[in-house]
Amino acid sequence: MTEQNTNRQVGDNIIDVKNLVKKFGKQLAVDNVSFEVKHGKVFAFLGPNGAGKTTTIRMLTTMLHPTSGTVRLNGYDPVHESNETRKSFGIVFQDASLDNELTAYENMKFHAVLYNVPKEIYTPRIEELMKLVELWDRRKEYVKNFSGGMKRRLEIARGLLHHPKVLFLDEPTLGLDPQTRNKIWDYIRNLNQKEGLTVFFTTHYMQEADRYAEKIAIIDHGKIVASGSSEELQKQTGKETLEDAFLALTGTQIRDEAGGAIDRMRVHRKAWGGGRN
Repeated sequence: MTEQNTNRQVGDNIIDVKNLVKKFGKQLAVDNVSFEVKHGKVFAFLGPNGAGKTTTIRMLTTMLHPTSGTVRLNGYDPVHESNETRKSFGIVFQDASLDNELTAYENMKFHAVLYNVPKEIYTPRIEELMKLVELWDRRKEYVKNFSGGMKRRLEIARGLLHHPKVLFLDEPTLGLDPQTRNKIWDYIRNLNQKEGLTVFFTTHYMQEADRYAEKIAIIDHGKIVASGSSEELQKQTGKETLEDAFLALTGTQIRDEAGGAIDRMRVHRKAWGGGRN
């Protein structure tokens, strides 16, 4: 397949995060976070609501600037090399981001044009990906008529259109039935194995992280509190399941999403010309 981004990856890590800090005024949302993700691995980033997951991901994907610390994604600095960084990843947001008034194929084509993918490349690529997620026969239908599972499958296909090195998935199966969740993970694992795609995902379904992630990092109150495989985290906490290990590390208190709300307000302000963060 023809690659659409220049690979400047150095070493085994496709993502390197060192001493990352993000402050919103006096609020410390991300507190000296460091971790790495190896090329071609499936990595889960877990944490309670408001723990700093979304803020960290937005710094990795050029949507927020760090207060301090460094990030490298595919060898690029998201702050100073934002265009190259964006070409290196695809992202599937928790909230739907498709245009409901366009057909499935038109959504894919719009994304290809946005990323300057030449027509001779995106035409077969769209067909390949839509067949992979079993939507090729529905390509001429308007997205507003799709089920939640169909929309999620289309978003995954769209995020892969420009041959990214990393796919970010923010709770990719939230609200989907078990059959659809399993099918989506079949697609993701196939792409991980077939294209060497690195997968970085968040989820509140601990079974997903236990089953699919090769490495897990748990963030709480803006800090990485533990990392390792599911088995290593269970051994570290003396628990028999990943969910019990997660609760042992982060507590059982219900969290609000105040930090996430502030984060979203800042990003929206930036998007509408209110300045950089």
